[in-house]
Amino acid sequence: MEDQLKKIRKFFRIHRRLPTYQELANLFNFASKNAAYKLAQKLIDAGFLEKDETGKLIPKKLFAPLPNSGFVQAGFPSPAEEELIDTISFDEYLIDKPESTFILRVSGDSMIDAGIHPGDIVLIEKGRTPKDGDVVIASVDGEWTLKYYHKEQNKIVLVPANKKYQKIYPKNSLEIGGIVISVVRKYN
Repeated sequence: MEDQLKKIRKFFRIHRRLPTYQELANLFNFASKNAAYKLAQKLIDAGFLEKDETGKLIPKKLFAPLPNSGFVQAGFPSPAEEELIDTISFDEYLIDKPESTFILRVSGDSMIDAGIHPGDIVLIEKGRTPKDGDVVIASVDGEWTLKYYHKEQNKIVLVPANKKYQKIYPKNSLEIGGIVISVVRKYN
């Protein structure tokens, strides 16, 4: 099953979605979609995949859990004690609702003081109502941006986390695309 998971993970990394049943059949050179359906059902039963409300395959625990070896001191150095405490799956840790979560790569530095840098990946959850102080993606007068969501005198204002940029007050339209739930930065 691990070889099959590797192929599905690779497909997911390339296409940013899981394959359809026909694509599964093609990926594994199955003669029919029925064989792909059986494989998908095996992966669902094993807890790696699940179906959304439309029957589409979505990840559940698609990526292998990694060992959680404890804590590391970020203040004064302390003796390292490595012991396996648990395992953590990043898709489980970072994503509560895979059916309503998507990722975007950050461009620009308007949120740098919030720790969101160019090239970072943000995980966005759709469908939640933003609260004051949430980081959101929003379409403001037809242009998409990533900013803090604030209310000033019962009006919504989008606030950057960089003093080089001005607050944004929507003139004609504002659509909240989702709330940032995680930021991922790869160092190398």
